Amino acid sequence: MGRRRKQNGIEVFAALPWPVGVAAGLIGFIGVRYGLAWWMGRQGGPLSQGFYQGVGTMLSPLAWMVLAICWIGAVASFIGSRHRRKLLDTRTDLESLSRGGWRQFELLVGEAFRRQGYIVEETGLGGADGGIDLILRKDGRRTLVQCKQWKRQQIGVSVVREMAGLLAHHQAHAVKIVCIGSYTKEAERFAQGKPIQLMGGAQLLEMIRAVQRDSAPLPDSRAHIEPALVSSEPALVRAALATCPRCGSNLVQRTNRRTGENFLGCSQFPKCRGTG
Repeated sequence: MGRRRKQNGIEVFAALPWPVGVAAGLIGFIGVRYGLAWWMGRQGGPLSQGFYQGVGTMLSPLAWMVLAICWIGAVASFIGSRHRRKLLDTRTDLESLSRGGWRQFELLVGEAFRRQGYIVEETGLGGADGGIDLILRKDGRRTLVQCKQWKRQQIGVSVVREMAGLLAHHQAHAVKIVCIGSYTKEAERFAQGKPIQLMGGAQLLEMIRAVQRDSAPLPDSRAHIEPALVSSEPALVRAALATCPRCGSNLVQRTNRRTGENFLGCSQFPKCRGTG
């Protein structure tokens, strides 16, 4: 397993939800520009009040730097979030899951778990060859995830053994291995009875479709009403625009029971028998 690269401030906030970066920037700016200056003035005592009157101005560049770091990270987080959502929402079959490189596959899997309520940490430790790609946190439990974008090769027992060792080393609660293909019988036997879940392509696709359905926007009633009014039927178009010549109410399409012909009748029928 690779060694974790130390993140700078922007990368830290880019890995967090973007509202966190926005809020942290405001709090940090106010804290440095005003709070720290007030605290230093208090520590200096009455004789030093004159000297510390200009502390706020001296700390102003630092305050702006804190704000910039947090907000640049928030912008990066927002852009990354949109990219991950689009990445997941456009995956509809196994072939689409195999498009892109291993890094995109990790982002895709991470977004699927994120929509299930997990806090997802993209470690950058696994790389293309193995190791821990994601760390999931939910309900006080920590789960290690390895993503395999192998398209034609089955996942063997050696991969499962490696993750079992990492499970014990990091004292995590469970392990998930996610792939597009399938696993060998030996790998499946080794995982039995252990907190190791083997997710094949079919199971992964089922999970993605489930979170797509759960996060789909509610249908807009206008989207169903408007097409019905503007249809290819001239009578429906006239009904949407015309009013009853007798009472001024809207006209609706009706059918003559004897002849089967359609006509426009008053919506207040039988009180009003006007037609268009």
